[in-house]
Amino acid sequence: NELSSTDSESDYYKYWIDWFVSLEGNEYFCAVDEEYVTDRFNLTNLNTEVLHYQKALELITDNLSNKPMTNELREQVEKSAMHLYGLVHARYIMTARGLSKMYEKYKHGEFGLCPRYHCSQHPLIPVGLSDVAFKEKVKLYCSRCEDIYSPKSRKHGRLDGAYFGTGLPHMIFLNYPANRPAPSEQRYVPRIFGFKIHEVAELHRWQDEQREEQKKRLGIASSTQLPA
Repeated sequence: NELSSTDSESDYYKYWIDWFVSLEGNEYFCAVDEEYVTDRFNLTNLNTEVLHYQKALELITDNLSNKPMTNELREQVEKSAMHLYGLVHARYIMTARGLSKMYEKYKHGEFGLCPRYHCSQHPLIPVGLSDVAFKEKVKLYCSRCEDIYSPKSRKHGRLDGAYFGTGLPHMIFLNYPANRPAPSEQRYVPRIFGFKIHEVAELHRWQDEQREEQKKRLGIASSTQLPA
């Protein structure tokens, strides 16, 4: 079977990138500028990481020829194009233009809100735990509690963390220092009957120690008693 490029679902959009970022589950991505993708310097060494690199790049830049391809090859090229876009995206969002786009999405809460109560629904930012693809899925960083969380939605949880890189949240606040929130000073303090947990634990430990000491004293006393 053969599949021509005109049969692609992406033809419902004028540009492939517009189609890709509009897909359900790809809301974390921003649109990479065309001039960035067409500058080969920005794609250095990516040809070694992506299967069918040239065809994938042609698809992303809407320059894929109309020469018919088998269904299998077309599927491989489309998957490679998505992977290549993710790797390019990780580099792009480290530029001034890319950071600006991701910062706007962050300000509007497009990446979700921190589930921690004391963070008062502070916006989250995508972050990777590794810059190497296929190592870790994307996580969400909260700049209030300075911790990370898994996305609520499975469709977002499947995204590769390498497509966002390990430094995005920190680069954003380096570039927008006035908008970095103060760390949350509020902490939940567990209590039992009004006592802090660690205080109760200390009390129980002291009681146990006293009980053991009493057993030892009773044992010594009974052993020193004379037989009747």
